[in-house]
Amino acid sequence: MPDDGEGQRRETNDFRRFGAIGHYRWVVCALLFFATTINYVDRQVLGILAPVLQRSIGWNEIEYGYIVTAFTGAYAIGLLFVGRFIDRVGTKVGYSVSMVVWSIAAAAHAFANSVFGFGAARFALGLGESGNFPAAIKGTAEWFPKKERAFATGLFNSGANVGAIVAPLIVPWITLAWSWREAFIFTGLLGFVSLAFWLLFFEVPEKQKRLRGEELEYIRSDPPELPVENVPWLSLLKYRQTWAFVLGKFLTDPIWWFYLYWLPKFLSERYNLDLAHLGLPLIVIYTLTTAGSISGGWLSGALIRRGSSVDRGRKTVMLFSALLIVPIIAASTVSEWWSVLLIGLAAASHQSWSANLFTIVPDMFPKKAVASVVGLGGMAGAVGGMLIATAAGFILQLTGSYVLLFVIAGTAYLLALLVIHLLVPEIREFNMA
Repeated sequence: MPDDGEGQRRETNDFRRFGAIGHYRWVVCALLFFATTINYVDRQVLGILAPVLQRSIGWNEIEYGYIVTAFTGAYAIGLLFVGRFIDRVGTKVGYSVSMVVWSIAAAAHAFANSVFGFGAARFALGLGESGNFPAAIKGTAEWFPKKERAFATGLFNSGANVGAIVAPLIVPWITLAWSWREAFIFTGLLGFVSLAFWLLFFEVPEKQKRLRGEELEYIRSDPPELPVENVPWLSLLKYRQTWAFVLGKFLTDPIWWFYLYWLPKFLSERYNLDLAHLGLPLIVIYTLTTAGSISGGWLSGALIRRGSSVDRGRKTVMLFSALLIVPIIAASTVSEWWSVLLIGLAAASHQSWSANLFTIVPDMFPKKAVASVVGLGGMAGAVGGMLIATAAGFILQLTGSYVLLFVIAGTAYLLALLVIHLLVPEIREFNMA
């Protein structure tokens, strides 16, 4: 392994090359970040307004669980097919279709007046939003070499956290100034702003006229991929590498769904926070998650640049992230701000974990299969989200306590890492022929 001086010299040389080779790939990363931010603003609105809507519409905990399940169920169905769709039509077209569908669905919440109406709107939103991560991960694989891929993934994935920060800033203000219906309409229309920038500035590297030749050469600096024909969708299920990602998502994505939809309710019920006072704790939590997403992606890339194997770099950061999540077990038994900090640490570590979990797909699979594999994993994560949504509704209705839910959140990642390591002892590109 190179010593620290050697690693620092390599990083310095990479920095000096940045200006020489160009930086349009980071414009693409910014586009992915912007779209992911809006995706999560739209996704977060319901959770923030849940206490208000519960009084207005009159649902109970179980019915709220069903509404959340409608979104995650549609998300799962969408992911089952959208990855393959994006691999066939390309990142630009596939992501554009997704943005249009989720933006219309987000605004449609404003016209719901019942549990069924909100369930239908959430179902449509889930179908549209299912295209976000398969398209974004495929776009990252197209535009970044492996040593930058986890960092780029961490950067665009931090849009999920920024969206979760922006939503509690603007949604209560719009709701208190006008009504909850205007909050859904305004946030829904933001997706069309993202779509305009996407259509104007995105293209695959080989077709992008704004890209310099030196940067294209740098993007293509990885060793050539192993040759592979078009991969039949169902044949992906025969590879243990696919199952490592699928099971990793199934075990850990539900925790993130739990944060999105139950944190505002938890803080409101446990610490008596009203809509006007929910914003600051949520902003603190999701500000921490932004740091976790970026630092987790950067750290594994730094380890690889300093001589670690891809396998060691990714798994080291994933283990560290999993360990930092364990203290959330105590989140429902401590004072308000200790709870906020424990949840923030766990959510930040989830995003660090997620940046590396996503990145193992292009580490192992050829680009033409990436969106399909990400879609399968995302579907599994959404199925897990459906289970946690329904289970959380029943647990809270029957016990009135969040203790069991936080115990599940604190232990899921270590189990997931064990499963991934048993299925894929070494993360590396493999021959699919």
